[in-house]
Amino acid sequence: MKYAFCNLAKRLALAFLLVIGSQTSYAADYTIGVYYYPGWSPYTKGSHEPDPWLAIKAYPEREPLLGWYNDAQRQVLDTQLGWMADYGIDFVTFDWYWEKGRPAPETSVRAYLQSPERARVRYSLLWANHTKEPRTLQEWDALVDYWIGRHLQNPEYVKIQGKPVLFVFSADVIRDQAKIIGLKVAEMLDRAREKAKAAGLPGIYFVLSVPATDYWVQKFAPESGFDALSAYNYHFGLAGNSDQRTPDSHSFEELDSAYQMQWNWIIKNSNLPYFIPMTSGWDKRPWGGSKKDPRHDDSISTPDSFERHLLKARVLLKANPSKTQGVGMVCCWNEYGEGSYVEPTKLYGFEYLKRINMVFGGGK
Repeated sequence: MKYAFCNLAKRLALAFLLVIGSQTSYAADYTIGVYYYPGWSPYTKGSHEPDPWLAIKAYPEREPLLGWYNDAQRQVLDTQLGWMADYGIDFVTFDWYWEKGRPAPETSVRAYLQSPERARVRYSLLWANHTKEPRTLQEWDALVDYWIGRHLQNPEYVKIQGKPVLFVFSADVIRDQAKIIGLKVAEMLDRAREKAKAAGLPGIYFVLSVPATDYWVQKFAPESGFDALSAYNYHFGLAGNSDQRTPDSHSFEELDSAYQMQWNWIIKNSNLPYFIPMTSGWDKRPWGGSKKDPRHDDSISTPDSFERHLLKARVLLKANPSKTQGVGMVCCWNEYGEGSYVEPTKLYGFEYLKRINMVFGGGK
C-alpha cells in the first residue's frame, strides 16, 4: 500500500507540474503558490469603508511599491502577476468568500481574468469559509454551481489530473456547515464532485487547511474525502494533540520553529499529500492586534529570516517529493493588516520576492 501511494503521489506531482508549467529546469522541482487577500478596493467591506487602506496607512513601512492601490483595477493585477512570474511564483490563490447567499465582490480575481499576464501565472481559489454559510443544501448547490460556472472550467485555473484545485480555509467550520445542512462533509464534497463531472470536469481536488493533530490529519480529512492538506497560516507549534502545543510565537524565529513542528508531524503522520505552508510573518496591529497575546504581533520577519524559513521548507520538500508533490504555499502576497506580505513595498522593495526566487526558482 505504501509503495502504491508513493507511485500515485509521484504521478500526481508530475501532473501538477505539467499543468502549472515552470520557468526553469531548477524550478521544475517545486511549484510555488501564494495566497492573495482581495480586500484593497473601495467599499469592499461595505459602505462604511471607502478607504480600505486607512488602518494600514498608520504603518507607512507597509506601503506597497504600487502605492495604496485598488485591486479591482486590471492594471494593478498586470503588474503584480508580472512580478510573480518574474520571481518564481507559479500560481496565485485568491481568498474567496460566500456571504448572505451569494459570492462577495470578486474584485481582484475579476481583474486577474481580464489581465493578459494571467497566461504566466495560473490561479485557484481558497474558500474562506469564516461564516456558517451555506446553511441549506440549495445554497451549497448554488455555491458549487458558481465555482464551476465562473472559475473551475477556466483554462487558467490550477488543476491536478484535470481536477480543479479548491482550497478550504477552516476544517471546523466546514464540519459545522455540514451539520447545519444535514449532510456529512464527505457527502458535501461528493455532491460537488458530481456536479463538476456533469459539467465535463473529472472532479474537484479539495485541499483542507489543518493543524497538526491526530483528529484533523488522520481522521477528519481522509474520512471526509479531502485530497490533500495544507494551511493558510499557523500561530503556534503542534504535534499530534493539545498537550504538544507551544505558546503563540513572540518572534519570527519562534514562528518559524512552530511551522517546522507542524510540518514535520504532518509529513510523518498524514496519509494524504501535504502542500507545505510558509509565512512571511504575523503582526495584526493595524487590525486591532492579537487580543489574547499582544506579543504574538512581534512575529515579524526580515528578508534574511524569511529566506532561512524558505530554505527549511525547501529541505522538507526535497526530502519528501512524494508526500508534498513539491508544492509550497506562501502566506501571503498582500495580507497587510496581518503583517504577512511578500509583495514589493517601499521599505524592502523586491527583497522578499528575490528570496523566493533564489530558494525555489534557481535565482534567475
